[in-house]
Amino acid sequence: MLSEMVEKLPPSEQKIARFILENPQEAVSMTANELGRKSKTSSAAVIRLCKSLDLKGFQELKLRIAGDLQKEKPLEFREVEPNESKYSIIEKMTFNSIQTLRETAELINIDELAKVVNAIRKANSLHFFGVGASSIIAQDAQQKFLRINKHATAFTDTHMAATIVANAQENDVVFGISFSGETFEVAKILELANKQGAKTVSLTKYGTSLVSEQAGFRLYTSATREPAFRSGATSSRIAQLHAIDILFMCVASEQYDEVMTYIDGTREAIHTLRKSIGSGKNNVGKY
Repeated sequence: MLSEMVEKLPPSEQKIARFILENPQEAVSMTANELGRKSKTSSAAVIRLCKSLDLKGFQELKLRIAGDLQKEKPLEFREVEPNESKYSIIEKMTFNSIQTLRETAELINIDELAKVVNAIRKANSLHFFGVGASSIIAQDAQQKFLRINKHATAFTDTHMAATIVANAQENDVVFGISFSGETFEVAKILELANKQGAKTVSLTKYGTSLVSEQAGFRLYTSATREPAFRSGATSSRIAQLHAIDILFMCVASEQYDEVMTYIDGTREAIHTLRKSIGSGKNNVGKY
């Protein structure tokens, strides 16, 4: 979290972040006053840093540092090289995906997740919006929540998204999905939703961004490193899908019996449709 945020922080908070990154063992045993003095800042700047990191306070920051110190040093993401063997590509891509999932899980704030789950349960409608690769995540989220009888949209057209959000109600939830967090269209859709009084949620890589600043609730994914010659989002897509899966399962778990009824119903509907289509194929050429 500190590594990703350090360049975006105000000067005094940058000093503290750099001190912690360079001296984690020392920092974890300090008070806020001591850390402020050592980093040539102040205890107030330490508290501001905690807020910038979306942490509850200095104790949570120290707990997270202590937790990281107990872990083995994470291995670096591995780049795929030109003309690399198929076996090696399989191994590297699998490793990168596992790293992404682990880092994303660590960045999900449980309290914030609980608030989003509660908002979804009360929502009349869910509106997911992303541009480019993030629009695929929006469509995946729509498909999941439609199956449990939640009215959900995932328009890829900005004008259509703006139209439906302009009619959003107070209990509706609008999701802005953008890995970079700097997609202007997504930020504007959330801004419009805020004006309508709807609940707003951002799903971005960790850190302050144009999109997250417009959201009432913020969910983060790992700030993954993408392959140098990618044709589209790879690790970032895995991270976003993982976050949506976690969110969906949290909602499903809290409404388990009701959700299972809807899942069984939609499964039966699809099964019936497949049987009908199969029957129609068997009759082709008989007339």
